Amino acid sequence: MTRRLLVIPLMALAAFAVPAAAQDSGGDKVRMVIVYGNDPVPPPEGDEIVVVAHLPEADRYRIPETLRFSDDPANMAWARRVEKLDMIGSFGTMSCSPAGAGGFTGCTQQLIDAAYADKREGADPRFSALIAAARAERLSTIDAEAAETQARVEQLEKQYMDRLEKEREGTLPGEQPSATSNEPGTAQPPQP
Repeated sequence: MTRRLLVIPLMALAAFAVPAAAQDSGGDKVRMVIVYGNDPVPPPEGDEIVVVAHLPEADRYRIPETLRFSDDPANMAWARRVEKLDMIGSFGTMSCSPAGAGGFTGCTQQLIDAAYADKREGADPRFSALIAAARAERLSTIDAEAAETQARVEQLEKQYMDRLEKEREGTLPGEQPSATSNEPGTAQPPQP
């Protein structure tokens, strides 16, 4: 009974945590969506990045895997209880036991090891990797567009500089062409 009462608030907290996590993504607006089976993927709104985690249709109404198991001693199998009896004699420094000098020193390390093991072996979608892939894909198109724009700008600058050079070499209105002018269409004075 208490397990069910604990699951409901945890699910509610998870629902509120997803939008908060979407806002903290390094400046880009990122929306993380879990899509089950062949459901349609929602389109991005404006300049946001939509990161999609695909899960099988069978998982749609299941309790998330992280909430299916309990460490409650009442739910522990007898085989596991017998295995724990083997560890009764471990005490002292880095043992995480209340007996012996420095027994508490290993508790933090055990918690850290357990957290990394859960993270490594978890079946949850890895949104950080999906976000990084979406950003890389987006940046690849931005780089191609930037290269095209740069090429157009350089071509326009070259045309502008050529036009300026022709205007500098040409004659001003009302000015006689000089004798050293090599422009086509200007007559050279006869040599005596």
